[in-house]
Amino acid sequence: MGEVEKGSTSKTSSRQRRVGLLYDERMCKHSTPDGEHHPENPDRIRAIWSKLQANDIPSRCVLLDAKKAQDKHLLAVHTQRHVDLIKNISCNSRRNRVSAKLNSIYFNEGSSEAAYLAAGSVVEVAEKVAKGELDSAAAIVRPPGHHAELDEAMGFCLFNNVAIAASFLLDGSLELGIKKILIVDWDVHHGNGTQKMFWTDPRVLFFSVHRHEFGSFYPFSDDGCYTKVGEGVGAGYNINVPWENGRCGDADYFAVWDHVLIPVTKEFDPDIIIVSAGFDAAAGDPLGGCRVTPYGYSVMLGKLMDFSHGKVVLAFEGGYNLDSIANSFLACMEMLLERKHAARSLEAYPFESTWRVIQEVRKKLSAYWPVFVDELPTNLTNQKAPPPHLLVSSSDSEGEDGKPSNTISDNVEAALEEVVGPLSKLTVEDHSGGSASFTSWRPVLSRTDIWYATFGSNMWQPRFRCYIEGGQVEGMQKACTGSVDKNPSKGIMWKTFPHRLFFGHESTDTWGPGGVAFLLPESSSHEKAHMCLYRITLEQFNDVLLQENVSCHDMSSPVFDLTELNSAVNQGSVSLEVFKSGWYRNVVYMGKEQDLPILTMTCSLSDAEKFRCGEFPLRAPCKEYANTLVRGLVEGGQLSEEEAIAYIKQASSGEPL
Repeated sequence: MGEVEKGSTSKTSSRQRRVGLLYDERMCKHSTPDGEHHPENPDRIRAIWSKLQANDIPSRCVLLDAKKAQDKHLLAVHTQRHVDLIKNISCNSRRNRVSAKLNSIYFNEGSSEAAYLAAGSVVEVAEKVAKGELDSAAAIVRPPGHHAELDEAMGFCLFNNVAIAASFLLDGSLELGIKKILIVDWDVHHGNGTQKMFWTDPRVLFFSVHRHEFGSFYPFSDDGCYTKVGEGVGAGYNINVPWENGRCGDADYFAVWDHVLIPVTKEFDPDIIIVSAGFDAAAGDPLGGCRVTPYGYSVMLGKLMDFSHGKVVLAFEGGYNLDSIANSFLACMEMLLERKHAARSLEAYPFESTWRVIQEVRKKLSAYWPVFVDELPTNLTNQKAPPPHLLVSSSDSEGEDGKPSNTISDNVEAALEEVVGPLSKLTVEDHSGGSASFTSWRPVLSRTDIWYATFGSNMWQPRFRCYIEGGQVEGMQKACTGSVDKNPSKGIMWKTFPHRLFFGHESTDTWGPGGVAFLLPESSSHEKAHMCLYRITLEQFNDVLLQENVSCHDMSSPVFDLTELNSAVNQGSVSLEVFKSGWYRNVVYMGKEQDLPILTMTCSLSDAEKFRCGEFPLRAPCKEYANTLVRGLVEGGQLSEEEAIAYIKQASSGEPL
């Protein structure tokens, strides 16, 4: 635990803030049952603790013991059935079957203990702060909690740690005198579980700022929409700020704080503030795709410390880049201890979409909070950054393959690094694929149908629908944005083609370590590949091409139009140089069905040669990816499960191409 005894503080001036800190290695016992890599893993809290130790933070804090939650506190927000499930799951020999039925959940022999410790530890630090024994506190806990609902574990979360602590402060210990609590959820994902638990409770003001993208970002529902404000006496006490895009950074969050959260907090006047402190909106996070810096987190926390006499509790939630979460947590601890900011980040303006969301939120809440009646001045909202599709960051500039997307030129990228001036003078039409992307080419290509022939994970229909509707399926580590036209395919059929299926590449953003499927562009009479064909429009095919190759692209014009289609039919294939770093940039013509062209996308001829000579690695797929292929083949009626597994093994055997 460090060199300082539990409950002790270092000898500092009498003005030193008493800050509690809790970490317990037992919460690392919760891990994947088979030892496979998972983004929510024990190294997350170990990395934070190591960073704090390296910077002498524990010696400046009051170190607290982790405590297991009491069932009576858990039952304040969860059902008896759910509590019993988590309590006994580590002793359940069928726990893998149970987890398979849940949304993004795993269990092992240490899960029950870790879940009880995580929930009880947040209660412990919250109680100490509420009593005045500590000025503030932070709990480095896992598994996280804000997705866990009344009767369901989901999204890596088993118990809703923050909701349990808030309920305890309000009802479980009346002598604490806590009557109003502000819960701030700055995790990049919407805190759906916490929202539902206080939906009708005016004693809790729940605030969540998150990527939403009209419901296409996890947890894939409209619960995180700004129109969800609570019900009954709780109406107006649920505030959602839903980002329409990724890449939101410090400037975007500061704008939300200044024009939504801080004004309403002044009016609400909470007795204590609990932060669902996920750091997956941090720059570099593999799941979040946003750009908040340690400085940004320290500023947001500092603004909250101006309320409730500084009684602020941090409870760790998400965050999956070890360096990002460690540096961000360190910045927050420095703020709690000494109100010291991390190194200042680059000043910039919010996105236009940020101002639009802020104004929509304020308008919706104005019926409940008079502070939001006045509109923001245009000289403020006109200060905006270029659209997000012009920006590239380390966390989201890669496609599924992990290669850089090269979406902007070096000159533009260099210029964007100096974004400190009045960027409102720069006007760029938004063609990022959102509501403003209905450009002239889309209606034209929407009238042309093609068959898209799939050989990889898209053979499983739920997986393919992610490229049309947005979202993700089990095993995916990254959600799809979906197509502008979200209408389902007009037909599905299966065919076999004389091409070689193989697996290559070290890892992908979407599936993690392991190879992904490719098709050798050249046909061979000795080979047979099973392929699922979807009848979609050429417009939708463009959006699928985009998602397969890069994270973003200016879609003011199509990447594969009627001219390219004719070239593919006449020449057999077309390599799209606009995706020169993409793994699936080679569109191959496979023939016709019902007088419609059949197209697939795979590696280029030059990349195929590099796979042959070993310059690019051949590698078997991870279990989750392989399972989608097996499910596609079996549910599509092409092969039995045993035959499908053998088919995948043969393709991943590493035999010379």
